[in-house]
Amino acid sequence: MNPPTDPFGASVTHPHRPLMSRRNRLRIAQLIVLALALFVGLPQLPAGASANLVGNPGLEALDSTGFPVCWEKSGWGSSGYSFAVSHTAHSGANAMQISISSAGSGDRKAMMLEDTSCAPNVTPGHQYDLSAWYQTSTANTVMTMFRHDVAQGWVYWTDLATLPVTTAWTQKTVRTPQVPANTDQIVWGITIYGVGTLLTDDYQMNDATQPAPEQSCSAGAACTQGTWAVMPFNSPVRSIHSVVLRNGDVLLVAGSGNNPDDFAAKTFKTAVYHPSNGTFTTVATPADLFCSGHVQLPDGRVLVMGGNKDYPAADGSHGYEGLKTSYVFDPATNAYTRVNDMTSGSWYPSATEMGNGDIISLGGLGEDSSGTVATQYFATAQQRWLGLNEAHQSWNFWGLYPSMILMQDGRLFYTGSHVFGNGLPGTGSSIYNYTANTITPVDGLRQKDQRDQSMSVLLPPAQDQKVLTMGGGNIETNPDAHRLTDLIDLKQANPVYTAGPALPGGTLTGGVPETGTQGKMYVSAVLLPDGKVFETGGGLHNRADPVYEASMYNPATNTFTPGMATDPVPRTYHSSAFLLPDGRVMAVGDNPGNGTFDMRISVYSPPYLANGARPHITAMPDTQWAYGTSHTITVDAPILKAELIRPAAVTHSSDPNQRFVDLPMTVTGNTIGLNLTSNPNLAPPGWYMLFAVGTNGVPSVAKWVHVG
Repeated sequence: MNPPTDPFGASVTHPHRPLMSRRNRLRIAQLIVLALALFVGLPQLPAGASANLVGNPGLEALDSTGFPVCWEKSGWGSSGYSFAVSHTAHSGANAMQISISSAGSGDRKAMMLEDTSCAPNVTPGHQYDLSAWYQTSTANTVMTMFRHDVAQGWVYWTDLATLPVTTAWTQKTVRTPQVPANTDQIVWGITIYGVGTLLTDDYQMNDATQPAPEQSCSAGAACTQGTWAVMPFNSPVRSIHSVVLRNGDVLLVAGSGNNPDDFAAKTFKTAVYHPSNGTFTTVATPADLFCSGHVQLPDGRVLVMGGNKDYPAADGSHGYEGLKTSYVFDPATNAYTRVNDMTSGSWYPSATEMGNGDIISLGGLGEDSSGTVATQYFATAQQRWLGLNEAHQSWNFWGLYPSMILMQDGRLFYTGSHVFGNGLPGTGSSIYNYTANTITPVDGLRQKDQRDQSMSVLLPPAQDQKVLTMGGGNIETNPDAHRLTDLIDLKQANPVYTAGPALPGGTLTGGVPETGTQGKMYVSAVLLPDGKVFETGGGLHNRADPVYEASMYNPATNTFTPGMATDPVPRTYHSSAFLLPDGRVMAVGDNPGNGTFDMRISVYSPPYLANGARPHITAMPDTQWAYGTSHTITVDAPILKAELIRPAAVTHSSDPNQRFVDLPMTVTGNTIGLNLTSNPNLAPPGWYMLFAVGTNGVPSVAKWVHVG
């Protein structure tokens, strides 16, 4: 397979492949590892710390080849490299040295041996502090973990932290996420994937599990189901498009709001909702932005592209026509500013931010109602759309609002979620390499022609590169919407969808239960700070038959927990749900076939908000975070995890930029060091909500940080 790279040319760490016979090393390890239970030269354990779980942590015991017992030479790719035992040690006689002498693909790892005698045993649900002493001459150095799944064997888990260049022995300590279910052992080490030299020594691993607080919830059903509240005021606009802004406000865009009379009168609407006080600011709207595309730019402004040039003609001479115009909305002024036009009209276009901050827009309908096949590229540094010949062109029609998710290697994954269409070229799933201008089909998505207004999400954490696609229907044939979900692991060399758990069944108007395979389209799925996915809303048929159902999906177990509280407001066509900075979920919109629009706003409080006190981020010295750096926060309670969540920019069950980026922690009392990934494809530049989650599972109110 080709090595994954980011837009700046840096290779991305990848599951390793051993370089030498594991059988010989296993035999050696099994003979002597028990005799080496206590090794010389170990650092003094802090008072109260658990025992070091690393075998041969100081690298002092060598096998018959002269390499440290319980460690292996591993990696992959074409770079020139060498492994050696160095006597420039942090303590004792030995350290491990890896050198990459020539640029190429892949990486090399100082990694623990994947063997039952050497790999540390772990307990699901526990967390562990990992530390090592190191020197490195390249910034392309990361701590990497693998885990042993009792069913799947050894699998990549995550990269924990990027290690800065240092010529002096430096200790790095990182706390793992909670160990997933069905995991009995882990191995970890330090990876180098750029030209340079890495020295490592004195590894340590201790159980750092915090005692879980006693749960005492007295809120009744809210403890397990959460609660909905319908606001005592309505939205002043038809909330077809929703964008959470860097200040916590919400941009609500209607344009003509699917109302031909408003279009004829040039009555185009936008409002900014202020959740902090329940008020709205009306915004002058320069064009019909109904069914436009939108995405936050790295500076927090919102790029809005395309929209509605005209409604279908009464005589059938043309259908919906797309606008070429494009605007930038600035939350500092609550005003739109026009930028240059796109190369083609776009009604229902996608919008995905790349790792370099540029925007790619695909699909939609053009000015003549035909499918737009141009790849439209917004160069953020130049603040303009590139000309047709300046961008790579595949001339592929991707359908309407195709869900295009940025992968960790810089390619785009078309999930198969879209709007409208029956057997169109844009249905199915594929991987688009913009740089190489190639499209690779992806198999396994069931009922690919019944994925109208399904929803796809990059599951938490983004580092795992797993996508879940949920529900869907077909507005042309209009069968019952289905309950199918499909899951894909984008880290695989040739990823394919596999069947996921079925969406829970809901009830229809009047409390009539769904039966058999009945499910829903118009699905909304929201990434929550506790790492779960809340799915809500939907309808059984095109613009009809709302489905009242909500559930929690747990990526760690690949299961839905049904029976969450349901939104009392129907949420079908032109509805959205999205995360607010206080950890609640806001839902807007419903536009059934009779042309009405429900202007009510609902807000969901997840169960975690009924289960104890929130932690608070009491200090955060730095809000500007560069890739591969560590940043300190202070909290007022023990913390289980912390993460960045990108604010929503959602319409028509499509928010391909939604992502949850795990922040591995270094914990010293209430001072928490947070380690940001070095890969901008995992966290494209821009403003993110930073949440700290307490050991009771309750998140803090978010703080805003700028990445990149």
